[in-house]
Amino acid sequence: MVSIGGSVLAPDLEESVVQGHADAIEQLDATGIDLGVVVGGGSVAREYIEAARNLGENEIALDDIGIGVTRLNARLLIAALDDIAAPAPIESYQGGLEAMRRGDVPVLGGVTPGQTTDAVSAALAEYVEADLLVYATSVPGVFTADPDEDETARHIEAMTPQELIDVIVDTELVAGSSAPVDLLAAKLIERSGMRTIVLDGTDPDRLVDAVLRGDHDGTDVTADGAQTMLPEWQ
Repeated sequence: MVSIGGSVLAPDLEESVVQGHADAIEQLDATGIDLGVVVGGGSVAREYIEAARNLGENEIALDDIGIGVTRLNARLLIAALDDIAAPAPIESYQGGLEAMRRGDVPVLGGVTPGQTTDAVSAALAEYVEADLLVYATSVPGVFTADPDEDETARHIEAMTPQELIDVIVDTELVAGSSAPVDLLAAKLIERSGMRTIVLDGTDPDRLVDAVLRGDHDGTDVTADGAQTMLPEWQ
């Protein structure tokens, strides 16, 4: 399962950036991997959410606005994936599994209010019993604090799901909040024991290297906190 942040896929709505990530997905699909993709809303979603919040909308309505933007971003990726993707954004976990069983690559945005696409990615990965969940973000993994605000923030190479929860437990769960992985996603990862990688996905080749070989400079999240290899990588 691959989660691509909106700030990674479409920071400035540049077609070449979207195509680059589509090429990476096509390369992974060509290896025979069963693959699902979830796309975030990024800065565009946050701008819409903030404008609507200032106009007095409630948080559930703001979530719906964010979901709409994530599905627009999903449509951009689908357009670049030619005929390997399901033709429209999938709107449920069951729909994602059904698409994969048909041999299509399901591309999802948001699913329901109250969940970010981080959580959607973790839930879908658990639902389809994925072997690996990769978060392609705009930052190089998980840090002990926000590196933009704390110069002592340290990059973490490997951690357990509980340690991930401890790092982000103070994340504010409101529409439009941003973090490499949010709290609900971290709790779903802990519940499922899902092998997870958080990495800088601005270069799509990093995504390919991580999925095919486990080669990355991000953060490994495993039940025992060790940087263990999947059998397919050996």
